[in-house]
Amino acid sequence: MARPIVATLDLVAMRNNLQVARQAAPHSRVWSVVKANAYGHGLDRVWSALGTTDGFAMLNLEEAILLRERGWKGPILMLEGFFHADELPLFDKYRLTTSLHSNWQVKVLANARLNAPLDVYLKMNSGMNRLGFTADRVQTIWKQLRAISNVGQLTLMAHFADAELPEGIAEPMKLIEQATEGLECARSLSNSAATMWHPEAHFDWVRPGIILYGASPSGQWRDIANSGLKPVMSLKSEIIGIQNLKGGDAVGYGSRYRATDEQRIGIVACGYADGYPRHAPSGTPVRVDGILTTTVGTVSMDMLAVDLTPCPQAGIGSSVELWGNEVKIDDVAAAAGTVGYELMCALAQRVPVVVQS
Repeated sequence: MARPIVATLDLVAMRNNLQVARQAAPHSRVWSVVKANAYGHGLDRVWSALGTTDGFAMLNLEEAILLRERGWKGPILMLEGFFHADELPLFDKYRLTTSLHSNWQVKVLANARLNAPLDVYLKMNSGMNRLGFTADRVQTIWKQLRAISNVGQLTLMAHFADAELPEGIAEPMKLIEQATEGLECARSLSNSAATMWHPEAHFDWVRPGIILYGASPSGQWRDIANSGLKPVMSLKSEIIGIQNLKGGDAVGYGSRYRATDEQRIGIVACGYADGYPRHAPSGTPVRVDGILTTTVGTVSMDMLAVDLTPCPQAGIGSSVELWGNEVKIDDVAAAAGTVGYELMCALAQRVPVVVQS
């Protein structure tokens, strides 16, 4: 008998989420962000559900090549560009759009021998201070790139650190406008949060990521509850053991949870080796036989415990939703002090995956 844990991917929900992103930015083209193996969903499993996108955006060259080999002929944007000069022949062969964020990349591209120019996204640092040219250098670099024969279409790209906040893009937008004064340039500025909540930043291309997978860019499900977005990934398992506790009995490693009275708990076949957050505290939401309850005690490698007080009928084999349509991944992440992105990306290889199309 197989261990009962399984992750299910709903490709109908993913198609729906792409449409929600399009409706939010109806005058922009869409880069569907599929970095980190499509946020842990498996690029090869899900890319076809996003087949009506205008382009795919990612980091790893291997994933870009996979898309080409699977038949994708549209644009592919490499969000961090090339990491070494010897990658440029593959960028040329597979016709990849490259981000440029450093002087050395500009020099390498200028000196490369290519069959045809590459489209380029000039990355501006608009205040996040990760990658990109500072505002005072954008015009100079833009003019340099315009003079390089290896550069095709040129687009300005930036990224917002606080787009989930009502005023979160105000300062970066001022900086971008100052940096590009007098430039006629296509722009791609909006991540998921800006796509959903800041239409003034949509411009030519938006870059939705987390919303395509049905989670909130703010980390709070309530912020997207009425948006029409639907969770793509569900993680489910079953109860494989029952324990009847007396007052004072402890549960799990470290005895971090103790029953205050008689209590019935269920042991679920899911642990941190499956991708469930070890640091999720007692009280993290979970559903057993469709009834909302919570975890108790420390999550171990292969198991976790849940309170069966709200569902006395539950027993061995009862279904457990760790996250999905009923238990939102954002709510689990919030309880664990992290974000839904991390939980998606942490799904372990040992968890079987079923794709529903």
